Amino acid sequence: MNKLNYFLKLNPPRASFTKDMTEAEREIMKQHIEYWKPYIEDETVLVLGPVADPNGGYGIAIVAVESEDQLKTLIEKDPANGLNSYEYYPMRVSRKQR
Repeated sequence: MNKLNYFLKLNPPRASFTKDMTEAEREIMKQHIEYWKPYIEDETVLVLGPVADPNGGYGIAIVAVESEDQLKTLIEKDPANGLNSYEYYPMRVSRKQR
């Protein structure tokens, strides 16, 4: 079965978040990074990282999943979900096959 690809955008609670997060928020973001590491390793996550937008940073990911339900579960279990909000959109990914 071909995997479905999605673009995810992690929207912070405020535009200045990357510059002024509290210690509690920083701890949640550390947990967020740790949460996604196994999915990077198993290649569920193809790309993940912060975007340094001068109007306010945010996070992005491109994922390959079996279903939209799997994607929703990944998002729901992310420790940063709630502090931040997610948007996601289906996309086609072109990449070299291994």
